[in-house]
Amino acid sequence: MHELSICSSMAAIVRKHAQGRDVRTVHVQIGAMRQIVPDTLVYCWSLVTESSELEGAELQVERVRAKIRCADCGYEQVLDEFVMACASCAGRAVNLVEGDEFLITSLDLAEV
Repeated sequence: MHELSICSSMAAIVRKHAQGRDVRTVHVQIGAMRQIVPDTLVYCWSLVTESSELEGAELQVERVRAKIRCADCGYEQVLDEFVMACASCAGRAVNLVEGDEFLITSLDLAEV
């Protein structure tokens, strides 16, 4: 369960950027190609933040669907299945253009 160590790292980043202010919500984007289970991440977040200044801060996860672009014909498609082949020309020379993200995108902080 590497989500636990990921949450520990995220908590350190959030603390640094919150600069002592109360954090209400942490917004993250996770690409479909990342080996991260969103529900497990949310659960681990609650464990890592328990009894800390981040306790009660909600972790909001936005999933980013995987999208590829064919190097041969330029066709772009969102993947419904993890088949790395162009639906237009069946080419296998594709590039992942979305779906590898793992970003803390914003923090909702309490009013001062």
